[in-house]
Amino acid sequence: MIKSKIAIVGAGNIGTMIANMLPEDDYDITVVDSTASAMVQTRLDNVKILALDIGKRNKFVKFLQDQDYVINAGPYFLGEDISRAAFESKTNYFDLTEDIRQAEQIKELSSKTNDIVFVPQCGLAPGFISIIANHLAKKFDTVEDIEMRVGALPMYPSNELKYNMTWSTDGLVNEYLHLCNAIQGGEMVSLQPLEGYETFSIDGIEYEAFNTSGGLGTLCDTWMDNVKNMNYKTVRYPGHRYLMRFLIDEMKLGENNGKALKKLMNSAIPATEQDVVLIFVTVSGTKGNKKIQETWTRKIYGDGNWSAIQLTTSAGICGMVELHRRGKMPKSGFIKQEDVDFDAFSSVMKHKFKGIYS
Repeated sequence: MIKSKIAIVGAGNIGTMIANMLPEDDYDITVVDSTASAMVQTRLDNVKILALDIGKRNKFVKFLQDQDYVINAGPYFLGEDISRAAFESKTNYFDLTEDIRQAEQIKELSSKTNDIVFVPQCGLAPGFISIIANHLAKKFDTVEDIEMRVGALPMYPSNELKYNMTWSTDGLVNEYLHLCNAIQGGEMVSLQPLEGYETFSIDGIEYEAFNTSGGLGTLCDTWMDNVKNMNYKTVRYPGHRYLMRFLIDEMKLGENNGKALKKLMNSAIPATEQDVVLIFVTVSGTKGNKKIQETWTRKIYGDGNWSAIQLTTSAGICGMVELHRRGKMPKSGFIKQEDVDFDAFSSVMKHKFKGIYS
């Protein structure tokens, strides 16, 4: 199979990991950023670096016209500009966004072309979480509840928040501030972030979970008529949610789209690559005449070179690109994560992407 040309927009932690993870025998890779990234250059001799401000629309579109794929690994607020450039250049588009409004804009854009695919919300959550939840739920005759819990957590929490930065501050704050899609009693609802508090333990470790925005992707729309209750919650160590509510609500740091909160967390909360990703999906319903509950859970750790959140997020989007490249999804249109066959996705993970999720 001929190499596919792929542009990765964003040379941060996830963009760099994606560039490392994509097989060089299969992809001709260019990383695009407003400044050339020394980090990418020193790690990857086979990856081209293009210093380009995507705000320069004409130059960006012209560059994309020679690419088969573009992956948006930049901040979520760049999604509209990058997806529109993909539309204008007829370049297959994939992203990691958890922003609900942005995903709707991309869906609308996809309805205007039959030439390319738009595949937003790849990665972990949204992303793989929808693939596995859909896979489990389809085994049931009737589905009562679909519950999804995901957390990217430091292995050695040592501050009052019991948290270290493991991924994008913009993405983290965004999911703490915006309404959360869910299904309750068969009705689509919007829930407040940081509400729906619960606690649980796995392997003797205590966790808390609460509503956050965007993790469900399009799964609510897909299952609206076939499930009674569906929700997604982010997992943290106990005490985190209490302090975040204090900062956001009482200290008013959530105002102006969380600008002050982002600044505070970037300056005060250290990053870590020693993390663990916890995935916990439970589906209950009936099979035949029996009421059944089925659970899928994983703890995924970093490999010593890359963090767990880098590995899981990057594997999710790389897997989706590879499935399209192999002809395992439609050639055009808006593709939901749950449209993808779990077994096909798992096979790609096993043979191409470090066995993540397998």
